Amino acid sequence: MSNRINARASAAKILQRVIYNGESLSTALPTDSEPLTRDLCYGCLRWHEPLSAILDQLVSKPLKQKDKDIECLLRVGLYQIIYQKTPDHAAVNETVSALKDLKKPWARKLLNGVMRNFLREQESILAESQKRQTVRYAFPLWLIKAIKIAWPENWETILHESNQRAPMTLRVNLSRQTRDEYLSKLQSSEIKASPVEQVESAVVLDQPISVHELPNFDEGEASVQDAAAQLATLLLDCKNGMNVLDACAAPGGKTGHILESASNLSVLAIDSSEKRLQRVTENLDRLGFNNPTNDNNEVKLLAIDAADLGLYPTDLMFDRILLDAPCSATGVIRRHPDIKVLRRASDIESLQEQQKRLLDALWGKLKAGGVLLYATCSILPQENEDQIEAFLKRQNNVEVMEMDQSQGHGRQVFPGEESMDGFYFAKLSKKQD
Repeated sequence: MSNRINARASAAKILQRVIYNGESLSTALPTDSEPLTRDLCYGCLRWHEPLSAILDQLVSKPLKQKDKDIECLLRVGLYQIIYQKTPDHAAVNETVSALKDLKKPWARKLLNGVMRNFLREQESILAESQKRQTVRYAFPLWLIKAIKIAWPENWETILHESNQRAPMTLRVNLSRQTRDEYLSKLQSSEIKASPVEQVESAVVLDQPISVHELPNFDEGEASVQDAAAQLATLLLDCKNGMNVLDACAAPGGKTGHILESASNLSVLAIDSSEKRLQRVTENLDRLGFNNPTNDNNEVKLLAIDAADLGLYPTDLMFDRILLDAPCSATGVIRRHPDIKVLRRASDIESLQEQQKRLLDALWGKLKAGGVLLYATCSILPQENEDQIEAFLKRQNNVEVMEMDQSQGHGRQVFPGEESMDGFYFAKLSKKQD
């Protein structure tokens, strides 16, 4: 008999940590979680607003803080009935039996009563909940308003696309093979995939699979990375022999891509967290870039605040700087639905301040004629166009470089566009003296 905790009980505990303790899902969800646990967590967070509105009607007296795991278990049960179309009796029985692992048998009557009440009154409960805008769009009100103001033409499409499951996208290591060659390997392994037109290194799988099923994944021939994130390195356009700074580098996807993109590079990858830099190390190990016998490119990792210029060697200047700035992550909600629960309107101002500080500081480390690529996974202009507009007013030696599909100072990619996540890019060149 396995001692593993019931998948539904496990999901309830994880959801409690995210919704009520403010932990990110990536931290709270163990990497070895059962697929069902993962699906329940992602689904309950994706549809957090509708589930919350339904619970408001069903539970008259809020549960104590220490019993919020029971409320989260109710979310799991309701998610299974409404979104997974689990047969009613199975959903009720499985949800109630999960109480055993929460060690709260006293709540059986409560769970049974609430769920059976929902099944009896389902039609009217769902109709009542649909009166809320937050339920219809499955987004918090502040974010609906912000996106509506920013993008009056296509705000509903943005919200809709942000609620879809993101595809599994691969970055083909073009230093080892062409994309067509890797597509042939996928085909030989009976894995259906297609190229992303706008991004020469990107391949989208028809269905997500384990990375261990991918041809030569452990040998570094491919990595899992969204196509918009891959655009960053393509836009950075590193040339052989350059000094490159990857600021805010963790988890290292873009660092690996930079090292794949040219030869004899000297790359400094920085992150403020020693723990997060460990992920960068793991990624580079798999790609073979931390191998002492690999003298093609040189990479150094440093756990510092990227804006603290006193920590850099004074004579070290860069030909290319990638500033993948801390941001609201509003463009990657389809991959990280917990953002809808955790992010607050009040966060945006402090994020803008961080972005400004990093931009101003790192500009001082760029060689004349060099290029800084400012990138965020945000769809909010305050962090993107507005940030660059303000930067141009503070600096008089900046030239904004044209990119395909750029509007204003940069390019905004929307969630779901060409299968990509939401990203913003601005390519800035330092004028020669």
